[in-house]
Amino acid sequence: MTRFTPVFALLFLSLTLASCDQSPTAAPDKTQLKIDQVEKSTSGWPRKIMTPEGLLTLNKKPTRIVSTSVTLTGTLLAIKAPLVASGATMANTSVASEQGFMRQWADIAETRGVTPLYQTEPNAEAIIKANPDLIIISATGGDSALKLYEQLKDIAPTLVIAYDDKSWMQLANIFGDLLGLEEQAKTMIQRFEQEVEHTKTTINLPPQPTTAMVYYQDDTGANIWTSESAQGRLLQELGFTLADVPESVKGNISMGIRHDIIIATGERFPDAVTGNTTLLFSASSDTEQAFIDNPYLHETSSVQNHQVFAVGEDTFRLDYYSATNLLKRLQVLFGREKS
Repeated sequence: MTRFTPVFALLFLSLTLASCDQSPTAAPDKTQLKIDQVEKSTSGWPRKIMTPEGLLTLNKKPTRIVSTSVTLTGTLLAIKAPLVASGATMANTSVASEQGFMRQWADIAETRGVTPLYQTEPNAEAIIKANPDLIIISATGGDSALKLYEQLKDIAPTLVIAYDDKSWMQLANIFGDLLGLEEQAKTMIQRFEQEVEHTKTTINLPPQPTTAMVYYQDDTGANIWTSESAQGRLLQELGFTLADVPESVKGNISMGIRHDIIIATGERFPDAVTGNTTLLFSASSDTEQAFIDNPYLHETSSVQNHQVFAVGEDTFRLDYYSATNLLKRLQVLFGREKS
C-alpha cells in the first residue's frame, strides 16, 4: 500500500491546487473574457474580470477597497464603493486639497473617512497598512502604481485597469458590475445624463466650430482634445462642433501615440487654433487672459471675436464630479438668459 502513497499524495495536491486557484493568470472557466469584461456567477459571487495582468476573481463583495489612483478614486466615490484609502497628488494646489485629493470630491472623501495613502509617489507599505481586501491600480498615467503590482497582488486581490481609453461612465459600469454596485452606477449615470440633457436644452452655443484644449502658457502650446477624448465626446453630445486641426500641425508624439489629443507647440500652435470659439480646460480666468494676451494668437478668430472661455481647473480628467461641474460652468457661460 505504501507504494501507492506518493501517487495518491500527488493526486491530492493537484486537486487541492485546482480547487483553490485564484491566480490572476488563470483562464476563465468557459468563456474567454476580453480585457475589462466582467463575468458574474448566477448566484452573484464569485465575479471575474479580465485585466492586462490576467484573470482576477473576487469570491465575495469587497468591503475595504484601496485605490492607488487619484483619478479612479473619483468614480469609485461616485458609485459609493467601500473605499478606505486612496493615493493622492501634490497637495495645496489649484486642483488638489491639503490632503492631495481632487478638490471636486475632496469633501466627500473626508466625510466618508477615506485616508490619503501618500502623495504622488506610490508607497507599498502604506497600501498594505490600510488592510485592503481589494487594491485598484491604474494601468497608465502619472498616478499609476503598476510597478508595485507584483508585490501587492500577494497582499490582496489587485485590479489593474486603464482609464485613458474610457469615460468615467464606462469605468462606473465596470466597477459596478465587478463590485456588486450595479444600481449605484446606474443611478449616477442616469443623473448625469439628465444634467447633460438639461444643459443641452438651456444653453445657446457660442460661434462654432470650437477648439477645446489644455493651454500651457510656458510652452506657448496646447493639447487639443479630439472627438475620441472624454471632453470632446461630451462637447459633441451637447451640440458643439470640434474644429479641424490642419495636418501640418499634427505629428508630435512626444507623449506616445495618442488619439485623445493633438499636441501643438511652437510656431505651429497658432495654426491649430482654428475654432471660432476656444474652450480652455484645466484653466481659470487667469489662463483665459493669458491666452488672449498671447501675441502669437492675436490673429485667431476666437481671440479677435472675444470667444475664449475657461471652463474650470478641475476638467483635465473627467469624473462624475468634475464633469458635472463642467456642465454647470457651460450653463453659466452660455445660458439662454444671457442672450
